[in-house]
Formats: sequence, structure tokens, C-alpha cells
Amino acid sequence: MSLIRRVARPMLAAMFVVGGLDQLRHPAKQAPKLAPLAEQAAPALHLPNDPELLVRANGAVMVGGGALFAMGRLPRITSVLLAGTLLPTTYVGHPFWEEKDPARRAQQRTAFLKNLGILGGLLLAAVDTEGRPGIAYRVHLATERAGRTAKTTRREARHAARAAKREARLAAHSAHDALT
Repeated sequence: MSLIRRVARPMLAAMFVVGGLDQLRHPAKQAPKLAPLAEQAAPALHLPNDPELLVRANGAVMVGGGALFAMGRLPRITSVLLAGTLLPTTYVGHPFWEEKDPARRAQQRTAFLKNLGILGGLLLAAVDTEGRPGIAYRVHLATERAGRTAKTTRREARHAARAAKREARLAAHSAHDALT
């Protein structure tokens, strides 16, 4: 792991670990904000319509995913998980479009945009293969290799069949010559 990744991952993960711990300890703070969204989304997603439980679950994913991401464990998967926790947190926590007070609206918009920036960093982390080939590339190489092997095998089989045919003809001619 490069020095940049070793330093940047914990920096990016810190917000999730701290925010997740806060959600785990004090879910009642966020539950009223989440209640309208939970009412709409919970049945469709087959989740319980319990805002406090959903806040705690989000917090647990933030803490676990943040800790794993900070340590460099499963960074691509954990970055996607963290991005998934950031979406509802941003939507519920920073609805600047609902604010009437211009100062409060500006503050919420700044926090919203900050979270969008963090989301961008997580999306970059989700596609970062650390210089190693990704799964899609490895599958592509394996497919090409299998295709080349199959082509070579078919060609060798054709050559072997032709050689066997020639040998059979020679054997038939020599048998015919031996009888006559």
C-alpha cells in the first residue's frame, strides 16, 4: 500500500467512525429527521419502520466500514458501504432546500456539498485497484487465454486427424500391396 493510501484512508474514514459512534450512542437525535424517509423507504426496502433502529444500523455500518477502510481491509467494498451510508445521512441531515433562513441555508448547503465531495472520494476509492489489475481485466485476460487455448487445441486436433488419415491410407496401401 502506498504512503498516500496509508494516510488518506484513515483521514477519509475518521468522519465515518466518529459520526457512526454518535449515531450508535444517540440515535434519538437523528430519528425524527429520518422518520419521514423511513416511512416511505422502509416498506419498499423490506426494512423495519423504526427510525432509531435504522439510525443505529447506519451508525454500525459507518463504524465497521470506517474502521476496515482506515486499516486498508477490503477498501473497495467498504468504500461502497460507506457511500451507501453517506447518501441517507446527507439527504436527511442537510436538506438545504427546505431552509428559509439564508444563513442556515448556506450552512446546510456547504455541509451538503462537503458530503458530496466525500462521496466523490469514496467513489474513487471504490474503483482504485492500487495498481493491480481489477477483476474485469483479469476475467478478460482469462477469457482471451481460454480462447487461444481452444483455438490451438482445435488446430492441433485437425492436424492430428489429418495425420491419422494419412497413416490409415498408407497402412491400407501397404496392406493392399502386401496382398497383391
